Amino acid sequence: MSNNVGLLFNTQKPAAFDMAEKLCSWGKEHGVNFLLPPHEASALSVPETADHIWREAVSFAVILGGDGTFLRAARYTFGYNIPLYGINLGRLGFLATGSPESASSDIMNILSGKYRLQKRSLLKGHVWRSGRLVHELHALNDLVISKGNIARVIDLEVRVSGEILSLFLADGLILSTPTGSTAYALSAGGPIVPPHVPCMLIAPICAHTLYARPVVLSSGDNAIIIPKGETRNLMLTQDGQLGYELLPDDRLEVMIDSDMFVNTIQLYGRSYYDLLREKLRWGFNGISGEGE
Repeated sequence: MSNNVGLLFNTQKPAAFDMAEKLCSWGKEHGVNFLLPPHEASALSVPETADHIWREAVSFAVILGGDGTFLRAARYTFGYNIPLYGINLGRLGFLATGSPESASSDIMNILSGKYRLQKRSLLKGHVWRSGRLVHELHALNDLVISKGNIARVIDLEVRVSGEILSLFLADGLILSTPTGSTAYALSAGGPIVPPHVPCMLIAPICAHTLYARPVVLSSGDNAIIIPKGETRNLMLTQDGQLGYELLPDDRLEVMIDSDMFVNTIQLYGRSYYDLLREKLRWGFNGISGEGE
């Protein structure tokens, strides 16, 4: 593995800015060549690496910030299979799992090959309007259909692999990867699904019925969602960060992308289940696994 390490950080977060400066200084002393794309380089006033060169040159990328920063970094690297390692400077940190205190030793362990890769599946979405493709997008966490600024429920027809599943009367609908099962889908009553499980989740938001429940689909299924009625101001949100307008009778097709994924770095001795116990404050400690 080369010593070219990508560095991405939340330029609006002072703690991330300070840590980026410290890591760059530490890297010069320890032979680690941090490469920064134009946006981050400009914030630190250091030489930049053009986007296309950066994506080809780095052996892995370190992300400083919270899960939102990690999602932006994933979108920046879609299609390049660059392993990502997040240092959590946000709140929960289900994606950015590293600690600021161990950042330098973690980076040295990664450079020494002391890690394993975890493949994270991506949603692939197509929005069709009057037979024409108007949006093509990917999401690491979720794609969410939600209402606009008027307090009223919306009608969403949902089909799975060509068969009618339901007509949901709800505030919206979440389509999630296993990675996104600990994000918005969790607050909508969805299950927690480990990232290695090949599936897709559908979770209605505040459904206007007692029997509407989240559904787990196989990775080979495709979901089709069609807004019905005359409801306007519908939004399709990509990983909570980018939004697209949906019109009545638009057709949203969503599936797990079989060809594209995100590689995240998992250090030895830190498992996904350790992370769940820590972040969700379940009644087990990370050393013995025994109840408190």
